[in-house]
Amino acid sequence: MSTPKEVVAVPAATVLLCRDSDKGLEVFMVVRHHQIDFATGALVFPGGKTAKRDTENGVRERCSGVEGISDETLALQVATIREAFEEVGVLLARPKGSEQLIAGAKVAQLEHYREPLSKDDIGILEMLEKEDLVLACDQLNHFSHWITPQGLPKRFDTHFYIAQAPEDHVALHDGGELVDSVWITVDDAMKGSESGKYTIIFPTKLNLLKLGTSATVKQAIERVNNETTVTVEPVRVTTDEGMFLTIPEGAGYPVTREKIG
Repeated sequence: MSTPKEVVAVPAATVLLCRDSDKGLEVFMVVRHHQIDFATGALVFPGGKTAKRDTENGVRERCSGVEGISDETLALQVATIREAFEEVGVLLARPKGSEQLIAGAKVAQLEHYREPLSKDDIGILEMLEKEDLVLACDQLNHFSHWITPQGLPKRFDTHFYIAQAPEDHVALHDGGELVDSVWITVDDAMKGSESGKYTIIFPTKLNLLKLGTSATVKQAIERVNNETTVTVEPVRVTTDEGMFLTIPEGAGYPVTREKIG
């Protein structure tokens, strides 16, 4: 009998776009279409796979805060910003030579780029050059790193980033892969998961709980910038209580397992 071929984890990136509100710290989340073959119908953070053109010649020069990083990390950061723009219309970028993020009114004028980018008809560099923009990679703060367990048909090597959401950018799901969106507190997301209102997969749930240990966006960003990232690859463990998905104790999460059987 032949040994099953190991599925290689595909590089991917996602972003926790956060804001402070009267309800407390909120994060922008989207609901994936039921016909999508990964995390179907789940409440997730915007994100997706890296693309070859995310690091084509000229992209690095159109990014701020990327001095000294590898092409692999550059691809993750560019993909994070590109996917957030494609999926929810938030663009972490600046007019070239400016210290201010692009205005929401200008982002609205770039709407026509979202679909061609998502279909890979154009690369991010084409938009950046035409509009004379620079990606604000310096606004991304590394939040966590998760790898899908072996044995599954689809595996992702996903880096999570956290960023302060620009105040005047209107975040709205694309209506294609994503069918709904919401600004939500961690408490409301957890209550929605418990009631069945939302489907939240294990990595998303734990990263929400990690976010919930901070009261403000500033606190959350300061925290992750002062900790060492522990790569998380969940493991199935069977005990007398049943089967659990578990993660390392020292990974910085308030919960380290969830019952699955």
